[in-house]
Amino acid sequence: MRVHILGICGTFMGGLAQLARALGHEVSGQDAGIYPPMSELLAEAGIEVREGWDPAAIPRGVDCVVVGNALSRGNPAVEHVLDRGLPYTSGPQWLAEAVLRGRWVIAVAGTHGKTTTTAMVAWILAQAGLAPGWLVGGAPRGLGASACLGETPFFVVEADEYDTAFFDKRAKFVHYRPRTLVLNNLEFDHADIYPDLAAIQRQVHHLVRTVPASGRIVAPAGDAAVAGALAMGCWTPVERTGPGGLWQAEPLAEDASAFRVRLDGRALGEVRWRLAGAHNLANALSALAAARHAGVAPAAALEALAGFPGVRRRLEVVGEAGGVTVYDDFAHHPTAIAATLAALRPRVGAGRLVACLEPRSNTMRMGVHREALAAALAGADRVHALRPPGLGWDLAAALAPLGPRAAVHEATRALVAAVAGEARPGDHVVCMSNGAFDGVPRRLLAALAAGAAGA
Repeated sequence: MRVHILGICGTFMGGLAQLARALGHEVSGQDAGIYPPMSELLAEAGIEVREGWDPAAIPRGVDCVVVGNALSRGNPAVEHVLDRGLPYTSGPQWLAEAVLRGRWVIAVAGTHGKTTTTAMVAWILAQAGLAPGWLVGGAPRGLGASACLGETPFFVVEADEYDTAFFDKRAKFVHYRPRTLVLNNLEFDHADIYPDLAAIQRQVHHLVRTVPASGRIVAPAGDAAVAGALAMGCWTPVERTGPGGLWQAEPLAEDASAFRVRLDGRALGEVRWRLAGAHNLANALSALAAARHAGVAPAAALEALAGFPGVRRRLEVVGEAGGVTVYDDFAHHPTAIAATLAALRPRVGAGRLVACLEPRSNTMRMGVHREALAAALAGADRVHALRPPGLGWDLAAALAPLGPRAAVHEATRALVAAVAGEARPGDHVVCMSNGAFDGVPRRLLAALAAGAAGA
């Protein structure tokens, strides 16, 4: 079968491409933005990718066109598919029919931590010898690829609440029909799709309706928004994590790089790992509970977590130059921004923590979170923010509560020059964006290296 994917470089669609290739299909695709890490993963899989929306890139005789949710009516490739009557479907629908049918699906949903938790569950199951399949909306380290068919019924999928396609406005995750469902947390996001938190809770309720009574739902004990969604109707046993829950974690280090796990009050063991932050402790508890439901003994799961190598662009160390450490991170919601800075703070020591931010997400560009932005960045000693073209609100005014600590730049070149010019040995610089950020992390590292060489 010949499959062509529109929007192939998105993390989800790129994973689909790898799965389709593993099924033996001939796969190609196109996208407007082609950048690492997904471009590298697709190249390694031998999948041809064309840039832009020229309909000529769609192969003659294509059997199925999979349409990404970023595309809408008016897109030249979409209009070509419709005009020619080519067979098409959405990514979630293709995944449900071609991969998930008949399998034990472990779905990880929630506003924050989906990618890391999905990778954790896949890693634990793989280390336990269960040979699962997975689809991670990012680039997990250690697993070899962001997607894998697997050799057993188990399949771990990142379950996004974003809409499915221009012709299917349901949340992606309602297609997956999980037996094990993780609900990490719930906050308002995707303001371009949902009018309020209640609308997202309604979609979560639709997802909960698909989980069998013999399945399991893993949810945080203290999240009111998750509790509200479950209160709309739940027919599946719920296993709670965090303070007040069945699963609890006790930090043994200030940066949470070591912690003790308790199950129903009983100490299971300790983990020392390379990750940091209270948010990752919450992710770990969700992963442990999901893995136990799939049959992995907690002791084996704890041992696996100790070796979990993490995910690219989640507090990823890009490098060090001139005594300055540069990180790349996907944080783009105020809660995630604050969590990222809080995780790094204990590791900074006497140095400064410098935050570089691109407010790129649709919700951020709409200004929904502008009032919370300064507080989210308050954990940084210095803030450099990029004002994207067409931003409809005053970024400088939003950051004004930070005073002289914050600077706003009109171009990435100016941002890189400013950060490199004021950085000093011992500083930690974290670059946060849900996009490529115009290559700022690596450009900054190069500028720092050049400055150190010329000193």
